[in-house]
Amino acid sequence: MNEADRIEIIENQLIAYNNKDIEKFLTYWDQNAKIYLHPNTLIANGIQEIKERHLMRFQEPDLSAELISRKTYSEKIVDFEIVTRNLPEGKAILDVLAIYEIENNFITKAWFLIGEPIYI
Repeated sequence: MNEADRIEIIENQLIAYNNKDIEKFLTYWDQNAKIYLHPNTLIANGIQEIKERHLMRFQEPDLSAELISRKTYSEKIVDFEIVTRNLPEGKAILDVLAIYEIENNFITKAWFLIGEPIYI
């Protein structure tokens, strides 16, 4: 798998995320994928937990992620994003560093480092 293919997977899952298209979003994730809060706090284990987590998030009316930069490192893609969320305390933006590991055309692991929310 080449770099362009890995980038396309991450770009398409970001588009599906912003469109809140859960079925399309999940097509980019491996059935056994894991999501972590960086460095090693497991927050979703497997496609069903990833689905449940994102179904809740996709209910937020202002949810969106704006890509600021993207770098590739071997099998990993690193995105820096500004994410808009509807948190219990109100609408907020957050800096998010996302690290995606891709194997066999699917995201197998992802780590997220999330900054403090700025309420808007």
